Amino acid sequence: MPLQIVVDRLIDWRPYFPSEDLITANDYLAEERPAQAPEKEQEQDAATHVINLSGELDYLESGYYVSLLAQARGQRVLPSVETLNQLSRKALVDLQLEALSPLLNELAKRGSLTGDSITLRVMFGESLQPELSKLARKLFERLPCPLLEARFTRRHDLWRLSRLKPLRLTALSQEEQDLFASALNRHSRKVWRTPKARRRYRFDLAMLVDPQEALPPSNRGALKEFIRAGRKLGIDVSLITKRDAGRLAEFDGLFIRETTSLDHHTYRMARRAEHEGLVVIDDPRSILRCTNKVYLHTLLRTRGIATPEGVLLNRSDLPHLTEKAAGLSFPMVLKVPDGSFSRGIVKITSAEALLPEAERLFASSALLLLQEWLPTEFDWRIGVLDGKPLFASRYYMARGHWQIYDHSKGKTRSGGFSTHAPEDVPPAVIKAALKATRLIGNGLYGVDLKQVGDRVVVIEINDNPNIDAGVEDTLLGRALYSRILEVFLKRMEANRRVGA
Repeated sequence: MPLQIVVDRLIDWRPYFPSEDLITANDYLAEERPAQAPEKEQEQDAATHVINLSGELDYLESGYYVSLLAQARGQRVLPSVETLNQLSRKALVDLQLEALSPLLNELAKRGSLTGDSITLRVMFGESLQPELSKLARKLFERLPCPLLEARFTRRHDLWRLSRLKPLRLTALSQEEQDLFASALNRHSRKVWRTPKARRRYRFDLAMLVDPQEALPPSNRGALKEFIRAGRKLGIDVSLITKRDAGRLAEFDGLFIRETTSLDHHTYRMARRAEHEGLVVIDDPRSILRCTNKVYLHTLLRTRGIATPEGVLLNRSDLPHLTEKAAGLSFPMVLKVPDGSFSRGIVKITSAEALLPEAERLFASSALLLLQEWLPTEFDWRIGVLDGKPLFASRYYMARGHWQIYDHSKGKTRSGGFSTHAPEDVPPAVIKAALKATRLIGNGLYGVDLKQVGDRVVVIEINDNPNIDAGVEDTLLGRALYSRILEVFLKRMEANRRVGA
């Protein structure tokens, strides 16, 4: 199968045999994919394995984007973005590795764990410490990352994991380099596998909200309607906040009505709820796929779905940015990957104006997205639930502004709206929205699209679309809330049958 080994610099590979599979992170990120790749190329992408050995794996750094774009291109990558997000949070690591306690106790009894602390370096599930080989394999199975360094400490005669982090390729000793090379060779020959009633109501659904959020996905009226609809269906809907993370196991489902982000408690709570077996909307995978505009741009283009024309800018492009922009047509729109509600999006009127704005935004992300500017009177928002159209709204631009939300004068202003029956929307708009969401999952999504003449382009897919009383429900009324909770009901019933 095709293999790509990604490193920060080619010199990092000097201790090992030369390989035609080697590529730098910057070159990998710069690879262009045609808007509609031929079927043969798509099949090759699906068979390609990417081993990401970049040392820059923190959120929104270049190595992180290698894994993100590999997944968007349909390639199999190690480590995945899900693994990187888990490794960045101690709570998620503990959740993933809580089943290792019996093994640690067994190793301690055998005398394999000595002193008050021990450091274990893991290369594709292998270690130089044979007495800890089972522990190394378990770490890799649960958090598949090519190079890991784990630290275990003893307290009150109990051993626990105190630190787990990716290990840089350049940090390996000569003996570890030999093990890494042989472990890589063995691993690349294998097929990759993903890791394996006391109540009045039939089900309990937690609805995560932030009472202090300025622009929440659902206003108070909508929250009340969800609670009312739930009771009619035999679902007790309880409002919770991030402080209630420890209570998730009490519920049958989690419905996130707070703006989501990857580096955020919403993602961590979604992961935890899924781990506990709850029905979750927004599920962690949808959050991952929707909250990053760079991922979506690559995913949609790779699958032949029309998006605004654009280019990815790498932080390393800064010295040559003016020359790179010389052939572009302005104005254009510069976006940070994880902005929301029109934040982190800047209109660039000329090649000269690009450099200072890019320098400012590169402070928070290794990649930026530069797209064509498509001025329209309104954007379509198509609500999709369980693969079917739910609602259709037009969101108009704020008065005198080119975006729906105008943050330029201190106080946020937004444009008007109108809500329509999906059957009254141009068929091309509905078709594009459904095609786009099939790439994400079967949850609740809001697809933003622009229509310019006969051209329909997907701007973004929101995993956490607005459901506001007086806006999205103006046609369906209370039936809108019932339809959403009926999907929860169907899935919670299925979960219960499986667990019976």
